[in-house]
Amino acid sequence: MNIDVRDSGSVKVVAVDGRLDTTNYNELEAVVNKLINEGVKDVVFDLSALEYISSSGLRVMLLTLKKTGAAGGKLILCNMKEGIREIFEISGFTTIFTIMPDMNDALNQF
Repeated sequence: MNIDVRDSGSVKVVAVDGRLDTTNYNELEAVVNKLINEGVKDVVFDLSALEYISSSGLRVMLLTLKKTGAAGGKLILCNMKEGIREIFEISGFTTIFTIMPDMNDALNQF
């Protein structure tokens, strides 16, 4: 898994590439914790290159949602592949998260 963080105005865009599972979820969790500790409130997860997500990965997504919300911000997911979206649907997470079809729509949520 590769993680790339970039700025888009006051929003941090976190691009996750590859597989997010029990072997590496802690890397994404560490990135998110660092951002929150630095005062970041608004985050977009760009999932265009995410190939697989396990329950551990879903947990990191949920924790990020809670942390951004507690800071008065938002987490938006975007560019989700069909297979990843199905996992979110099966888990019931599509009712919890704001999921946008592309980056433009995601950034327009702020």
